[in-house]
Amino acid sequence: MTPLSSASSRPRLADLGVPSGAFARGAENAITDVGGVRIGHATLHGDGLHTGVTAIVPDTLTGERRSLPANLSVGNGYGKLVGATQLRELAALETPILLTSTLSVFRVADALLGHLLATPAHARTTTLNPVVGETNDGFLSDIRRRAVGEEQVVQALEAAAAGPVVEGCVGAGAGTVALGYKGGIGTSSRLVDVAGQTRTVGALVQTNFSGTLRIAGVPLPAEELLSGAAAQPVGNSCMIVVATDAAMDGRQLGRVANRAVFAMRGVGADYAQGSGDYAIAFSVHDPALGGPVADDVLSPLFAATMDAVEEALINSVLAAETTVGPEGRTARAVPIDGVRARLTRAGAV
Repeated sequence: MTPLSSASSRPRLADLGVPSGAFARGAENAITDVGGVRIGHATLHGDGLHTGVTAIVPDTLTGERRSLPANLSVGNGYGKLVGATQLRELAALETPILLTSTLSVFRVADALLGHLLATPAHARTTTLNPVVGETNDGFLSDIRRRAVGEEQVVQALEAAAAGPVVEGCVGAGAGTVALGYKGGIGTSSRLVDVAGQTRTVGALVQTNFSGTLRIAGVPLPAEELLSGAAAQPVGNSCMIVVATDAAMDGRQLGRVANRAVFAMRGVGADYAQGSGDYAIAFSVHDPALGGPVADDVLSPLFAATMDAVEEALINSVLAAETTVGPEGRTARAVPIDGVRARLTRAGAV
């Protein structure tokens, strides 16, 4: 089994010439544009496996600051999101957020907990709420082996970095399927004026859901672009993580998380019965600097969240490469030439 360590050479949405909308993209057009947020992956490819773990690490969680304001939106609760009830009840995030494969989620949560309890900051900790989400990569990976555990968790946490984020068939997105094509990890960001100050909203997604892909409102059915070879995911889920440096409390972040789930419809999600659609939103803002912002200035943040999530969802598909799983099961990459041709014909680029 070998880790996927290099970025995909496939284009992102911005490379195709699709405008960012009302808000500019951040410097990296990634969740890492939010200061102090780092992303790391550990990926297993080979020997019947396409799986892994992705870590979202806020550096503002320290020994002095034990939680960040956060909240959760459950679009459809068919999932195994560890830590969900306390996250919603207390509106507080206490650990990095890890994403992984459905049947590995419990091993990953235990490994995250063990890793944190071994740090000096948690030398006396007796309660801690690890947050670990998942989607089902069983179409392309031998999911029953539960191959992701402590080694991969530590690798992802130690690899977490600022700057560009590898997308597509990496980490928790190694074996996922979305909208008939190969899915994966995607990210994006937007810059927003909030009460006269520029704030950043960043999103990272793990896509594994059905529907008909749309980009800039243009339908791109897999059955047509792949000549009938569309792939269907096992399970039907999406994990969305939104980070911001805006001064927001947990209640407001719950409203942001709701908008993140709404954004799935923009790319053609069908919100199927068996779907586990979750969004977690958190803020890295230092409360000593003031806040939260007034509710009447939230609308631009809501709109920017939906734009960033929609683009992250699309980037997850654009970056992903054709992947063959056990028994020859195949999820094909969206054909970029076909996408360009349809977007051009529709006047979207």
